[in-house]
Amino acid sequence: MNSAPRPGDSTAPARPRPGGRTARIRAQVLDAVSAELTESGYDALTVDTVAARAGVHRATVYRRWRDVGGLLADVVDAAGDLDWHPADTGSLRGDLAALNEEIQQSLLERPSIAAALIAVSFRSDEAARALRRLWEGRYADCEIVVERAIGRGEIPPGTDARALLIAATAPLYHQLVLLRTPPDPHLPARIAGSTALAATAGAFTGGIEQAEVAAPDAAVTDGAAGGREGST
Repeated sequence: MNSAPRPGDSTAPARPRPGGRTARIRAQVLDAVSAELTESGYDALTVDTVAARAGVHRATVYRRWRDVGGLLADVVDAAGDLDWHPADTGSLRGDLAALNEEIQQSLLERPSIAAALIAVSFRSDEAARALRRLWEGRYADCEIVVERAIGRGEIPPGTDARALLIAATAPLYHQLVLLRTPPDPHLPARIAGSTALAATAGAFTGGIEQAEVAAPDAAVTDGAAGGREGST
């Protein structure tokens, strides 16, 4: 569920794109965007620097992408085009750990790209929509992890795949992107283990929430009954 596409990823989209010169220019420009972000960061990214690195006329870039937001939106869309599937390790814990390892590696290898995609989503509606499409697509791709776990009997039917996946992956982004803490090689597996354990207990089915609501009512009822017995 990679949110920071690698430089060069845009050259191998899974969905059909315009061929010939148009496809070559797009690949050159998107590779240039990734390279500029990696070397100089988001604040230094401009249409002119991208055009110069890509070896195309700046008018071509302005005409197709308009601004930095448009460029980054297309980088995100290119990442969403890739034919990516989560690993099948044979267990929910293993699948989530493999997913988290991939996310952590991506964030550590290309931190400037991840930061740029988040930053531009607050400044460009086009980029924000593209990032939302990428996340929706990646979560949909990962639902098979939960479906396989249900099929193996590891977790109860009715488990909310989206809620489980968010619980399994969000701590990585919190630590590495928001807090900028040093990477912990054990964190991906630790989060995967705790999430899998919670899922096994039904934490993502709504059953626990219902039990928690019912428990106080039962306590009140039992207390009232005890009071009546004591008064007779």
